[in-house]
Amino acid sequence: MAVFLTGATGYIGSYVAAGLLQHHSERLALLVRAKDPAHAEQRLWKSLQLHMDFAQFIELVRSRCDIYLGDLTSPDLGLDPESRDRLVKSMTSVIHVAASLNRKSAKACFNVNLRGTLSMLKLARDAQDHHGLRRFSDISTVAVAGHRQNEVVREDNIIDWQRSDYDPYARTKKFCEHMVHELLPDVPITVFRPATVLGDSRFPETTQFDMVRAFVTLTKLPVLPFSPHWKMDIVPANYVGEAIVHIHQQDKPEHDAYNLSSGEGSQTYAQIVGAMQQAGLGKRVKFAPKLERPFGMLVEGLMRAPRKSAVAYGASLMKVFLPYLTYNTVFDNTRVATALGKKPAVFGDYAYGLFRFATEGKFKYPYKPWPEAVSPQKVA
Repeated sequence: MAVFLTGATGYIGSYVAAGLLQHHSERLALLVRAKDPAHAEQRLWKSLQLHMDFAQFIELVRSRCDIYLGDLTSPDLGLDPESRDRLVKSMTSVIHVAASLNRKSAKACFNVNLRGTLSMLKLARDAQDHHGLRRFSDISTVAVAGHRQNEVVREDNIIDWQRSDYDPYARTKKFCEHMVHELLPDVPITVFRPATVLGDSRFPETTQFDMVRAFVTLTKLPVLPFSPHWKMDIVPANYVGEAIVHIHQQDKPEHDAYNLSSGEGSQTYAQIVGAMQQAGLGKRVKFAPKLERPFGMLVEGLMRAPRKSAVAYGASLMKVFLPYLTYNTVFDNTRVATALGKKPAVFGDYAYGLFRFATEGKFKYPYKPWPEAVSPQKVA
């Protein structure tokens, strides 16, 4: 019997997989998009090397993991009937992490997030009907809150169907939550909603760079179109991963939804900039919230630069993230802080190391190759 996990080759999913493998004894059933078992192991090594060395990786994956070759966008997750039947009969709980974060593509979000989650729910439905599921955990996002301004948002009032959404990612994840509750009414469900996930508070490394790049760009500007008093709800990935694993493994979590966030402890832009300046990164800046609209227009103009240019890429990132940078909204984290017995580290305490790692590595992670002396797995 096993925990069925999607998204293990992704950023947050790698934290969840590592947490389950290193601190719990259950088997994992992993859905991996790969052409063959060898490719699947190589993809898993690429994501999990942030958390362990190769010796531990190969021992844990080959002794504790069942790899299923599949794809969220394929019918029945791309599983052949025999594999699907084996998975249905062996899964005891589900942690659904995999998603498209492509905020610019409605097509990608609808295919991966909506169609993929529907396939996951059909699989979970069959498992529940066969022997029962202990829990279905859905990794959502605080972006389901839609358009907000100057608020502290709690779990019980985060979904408001009358509010507009910022992008296809937020819209599809909100409907995914709705589908989970509608199609699995007799299964214990836990919804986790991470805020902006940036880096790891324990060490200055990351494999996800889009938001880091956007922040690094902002540190180079002499004027920021923000108020120094606005708060940015940033949470480290290690806190998010620990929360998902810890709460999912509980017999009876106290709540059915958790904001994985820094909440009212989130730092203001003045505090974040101050921390950067004390560490020697970034120059003295001025805050000018009245420039928010002109700045947005400038970003729109820069997006018309040649598509492959650095200017166009940076403007594209800023266009995606700007609404989340200027809404001055945080998400109450009382529930998760109580469950873990601690609050997350504040961004300013580890931001400098993260930014330095990202800039010195030119926003690329120095992945270690698969050792030539080790033969990849031949059978899934």
